[in-house]
Amino acid sequence: MLSWVFRGVLIVGFPLIVYFGGVSHSKAGLLVGFAVAVGLVLIEMLIESISLITIIAGSLGAAAGLLASKTLDYLTFQMVGEEFYRVWDQYELLRNLALGVLGMVIFIRKFPELDTLDKDILAAGKRRGSSMKVMDTSAIIDGRVVDICETKFLAGTLVVPRFVLQELHRLADNAEGMKRARGRRGLDMLARMQENQDLSVKIMDKDVPAVDDVDGKVVRLAKDLGACVVTTDFNLNKIAAVEGVICLNVNDLTLALKPVVLPGESMGVFVMKEGKERDQGVGYLDDGTMVVVEDGKRHIGKRVDLVVSSILQTSAGRMVFGRYRGDK
Repeated sequence: MLSWVFRGVLIVGFPLIVYFGGVSHSKAGLLVGFAVAVGLVLIEMLIESISLITIIAGSLGAAAGLLASKTLDYLTFQMVGEEFYRVWDQYELLRNLALGVLGMVIFIRKFPELDTLDKDILAAGKRRGSSMKVMDTSAIIDGRVVDICETKFLAGTLVVPRFVLQELHRLADNAEGMKRARGRRGLDMLARMQENQDLSVKIMDKDVPAVDDVDGKVVRLAKDLGACVVTTDFNLNKIAAVEGVICLNVNDLTLALKPVVLPGESMGVFVMKEGKERDQGVGYLDDGTMVVVEDGKRHIGKRVDLVVSSILQTSAGRMVFGRYRGDK
């Protein structure tokens, strides 16, 4: 309603301004004032039906078209002869109008595609995020990931979410001795990673309020970033698999890097204790594999060289049997 009142004021007011403002007292003057008012009303109605973003895009496009026309005019003046330029100059108005309208149309038609461009940029950002690794609490406390990073086998940015850091602080302040020790170890490992100049460690403040548990937050954050999860937690590994997030389990890496020994090969082992059978000694490899040394009881407390005789794979793990090399 107010818009129509405004339009009525324009249509009546402009002729009155022309007449009483001393511009003209003739009928022609009144018609000119009326025509200007009607033109303004039509423009106002047209603008009302067009979004602001379209107006901005059209204005930018028209300006770009006029700039292109002036640039083309200058290049033509520099490159062609005077006779051709004289003909070219006759169409200056038409040329400016055509390029201005062309620029306006291009900007208006293509401006909505900026939304798609933003999505493509975000998708590319997620692809780049694949070089990022989101650390969970268990991986930081475990500490082996620090050694892996220091050997350059794990590249990219290590992301430690703020909620994981807060959980480490809660564990470090826990009244229970075991949890307190785990929390303090995790903080020490994190400090060790930050002190390493070759590692890129980023504390990220982004939270996932829609998820309550920390494991779920870690997986959802990694999914949003297009990153991987680094963990030693078997259950988190399963959650990540369900969510379609790549999970780097340090335990799986350790299992894959177990030293391979074959019957007949030589190896060294420290005999730690007595075995179940007579005169047996027992030692362990660095990965925890049990080594049973035949006639190794008398070598307890010593490091001996032995020849592997057989390998037994059980549900509890792998056992290596060997004989002290000096007894061959």
